[in-house]
Amino acid sequence: MKEKVTEALDKIRPSLQADGGDVELVDVVNGVVKVRLQGACAGCPMSQMTLKNGIERYLKQEIPEVKSVENVN
Repeated sequence: MKEKVTEALDKIRPSLQADGGDVELVDVVNGVVKVRLQGACAGCPMSQMTLKNGIERYLKQEIPEVKSVENVN
């Protein structure tokens, strides 16, 4: 499943990088994807919305086993 998540993140990474940010996969545990937002995303007040409405929604659509996405520091 970690490989599927990595592939899906690679598809959305360019849109994050276009805004000066990025996302790093930290781990996948029992359907919970742990990521680290980087660059401009790390300090952005909209990062939680990006995480839930963007990254989490896309991953759940692509990989039904994904339950949630969490940002870790």
